[in-house]
Amino acid sequence: MCLSLSCNHAVHNPIACIVPPYMLRVLAMRGDPATARMARSLLDHDRELRDLRAAQSSPPLPHDGILPIADPDLCCPDRRIHDGEFRATLPGKLVRAEGDDPAGLTDADFAYDAAGQVFSLFAEEYGRNSLDGQGMPLVATVRHRRDYNNAFWNGEQMAYGTGDGKIFQTFLELSVVAHEMTHGVIQHSGGLIYENQSGALNESVADVFGALALQRARRQMPHEADWLIGRGILGPNIAGAALRSMKAPGTAYSDDLLGQDPQPWHMDGFISTTDDNGGVHVNSGIPNHAFYLFASYLGGPAWELPGRIWYHALQNLNNPMASFSQWAERTLRSADELTGSGSYQGQMLRRAWKLVGVAV
Repeated sequence: MCLSLSCNHAVHNPIACIVPPYMLRVLAMRGDPATARMARSLLDHDRELRDLRAAQSSPPLPHDGILPIADPDLCCPDRRIHDGEFRATLPGKLVRAEGDDPAGLTDADFAYDAAGQVFSLFAEEYGRNSLDGQGMPLVATVRHRRDYNNAFWNGEQMAYGTGDGKIFQTFLELSVVAHEMTHGVIQHSGGLIYENQSGALNESVADVFGALALQRARRQMPHEADWLIGRGILGPNIAGAALRSMKAPGTAYSDDLLGQDPQPWHMDGFISTTDDNGGVHVNSGIPNHAFYLFASYLGGPAWELPGRIWYHALQNLNNPMASFSQWAERTLRSADELTGSGSYQGQMLRRAWKLVGVAV
């Protein structure tokens, strides 16, 4: 997601951008004049988007968080992919609707396939019918604006820039697509207030399901996955692998222009700041790492039991201002409800939270 917010409804449900504002601010300070102008323009665009936002989060679905797949419609997404033609207007020209043949536009066809993979994750593993749980269309725009260095969920649809080819070379990567779509799931699951620890949880949950969508598509076990968010989206001359690492927060990039990945992995490194809505992008590394540890301890497909526990916890949280400790406690209760009190899985989850310094 984006920057500090000026109105309450935006804090509840802001524009969700993949590029963190601290990265844009570094670019504005360190970049050449053209790069600095680009970064400032993106920051200004974020503010404009927030001013346009009026939607509110909706409550979670009235069930315990996981349903069997009984309705065949759950397996049928309604994808609507548009070509922005490098303009700012959304959604743009419809180029591929559900069931259509490939559009012949690489970005559009990737967005179509990726949206289907994310839909499948939530439908087949967690019993959720699209982002709102009620079959909402999956609307996306590719080639949004010219040389646009970002991707976002605006409360109604996804939009993807192409990058400028230097700092970013694409935003159409499955973990990025899934991250943005998961912000839609969070929005329609009661939401997590986008500031301080609850905001960092908002970002972390989006990263978790971003990683799970990619691992499920590749059929990777936890030890086989790289646990990177946005691998391959950085420009060819940028010294870094991705935007974030769940396996090793703080190591995703180290570049003369972008600086050093600032994410901590432990509460000892928690960053207290008024920037970035209270550090929502940096401190998300802590719950991210807890999920990585938990999935690694269990060893099986992370999108199965670990993902189900996280999804169940989100649907039953009922606390949009949750702290890390409160979220950890909710995941532990979900583990008990899904695997039985005192289970091995619950013990491993408790260990994971303790190892990142979150008291439970």
